Amino acid sequence: MSQPDAPAGSAPLAGIKVIDLSAYIAGPYGGALLADLGADVIKVEPPDGDNLRRYPSTLAAESRAFLGVNRGKRGVCLDLKQPAGQKILRRLARRADVLLHNFRPSVPARLGIDYATLGALNPRLVYCAMTGYGQSGPLADNAGYDQVLQARTGICAAQGMGRAGPEIVYGSVVDYYAAAMVANGITAALYQRERTGRGQEVSVSLLGSALAMQSARLVMQQDEPRDINRDMRSGGITGIHPTKAGHLYISANTAHFWKSLCTLIGKPELADDERYDSVKKRAAHADELIPLIRQGLAARTALEWEEIFGVSVPCAAVRKVEDMFDDPQVAAQDFILDMHHCKAGAYKGIANLIKFGANPAGTRPYGAPGLGEHTRAVLGELDLSPQEIESAFSSGAAAEHETGG
Repeated sequence: MSQPDAPAGSAPLAGIKVIDLSAYIAGPYGGALLADLGADVIKVEPPDGDNLRRYPSTLAAESRAFLGVNRGKRGVCLDLKQPAGQKILRRLARRADVLLHNFRPSVPARLGIDYATLGALNPRLVYCAMTGYGQSGPLADNAGYDQVLQARTGICAAQGMGRAGPEIVYGSVVDYYAAAMVANGITAALYQRERTGRGQEVSVSLLGSALAMQSARLVMQQDEPRDINRDMRSGGITGIHPTKAGHLYISANTAHFWKSLCTLIGKPELADDERYDSVKKRAAHADELIPLIRQGLAARTALEWEEIFGVSVPCAAVRKVEDMFDDPQVAAQDFILDMHHCKAGAYKGIANLIKFGANPAGTRPYGAPGLGEHTRAVLGELDLSPQEIESAFSSGAAAEHETGG
């Protein structure tokens, strides 16, 4: 079992061992967040690997998405369809603090890795199931994906705002929010285990994630109409505006920020006009206000306005994601780290997103694992004889397809 007493100054989850059986984004990124916190996360993949490895990518050696959501893990390849592979997984679970998967509810019992089975072997195990729709209900065994849940829960309809039909919010936002819920649920269960001595089953779903992201909209007063505007947006001049060159997002909802905006763009009279002296009024008069605001913004570029507005007006020039590799604020926070992959080589990626004063070094600076890269090393940590390990490899129950260079 892992050691509960980590040295002073070490990462918060140092000594915690996580078995990550999940694939795609939500579960794996939840595991990556735990690795950021210092956990030893062992990613267990089937012989053909996580399907995310095969997603389209401009990188030749490995999918960019796989690298991005699997940082800080060790890679093990097991065939859980074979009894020998299941036996190895159970041995791993005996020594683990956490097991994470994103199988549909009917699958774990079929593989002999359900909570009833593994919890009996290791009562301290925190067992987290990441599903599409939850563990019960008419859709429980349906496959769930980010954009499927966006469409079902109203996100696409809200994004379209009725202009030209529903729209997808790209970037797997439901998956990433679910990943945060996975990490939160697991760490809470680990904390409770410190008080009770026992693990438990934790369930997180994409459905719950998609609904949680709309908490401000999912409020229905008694007897109010069903089909109404649910106040998701502040309206008015808040939004993206064209400038002399580039686009600028502005949020000036308080009286102070509104006055600063009007003054700095050379239209102070707007701040003194009682027709526009509240967010609600500015939203009501948006059609006449926005052209005036944009007239002022046309005098300079987005980057120039960003500099001029400074702390006086919340804003940001619209940038591309690759600009973040050179962004001074990102650099100041040490969010971009140098990593390494056994096939892709050296690369940069994000990590170290939560800061702890007692652990200023943050995450361990290594990248995503190759398929089966650490299988032999991890099996060597179990109470398996050399003959049993070689038998696992020769039978195909375990594999080591890629090794570090």
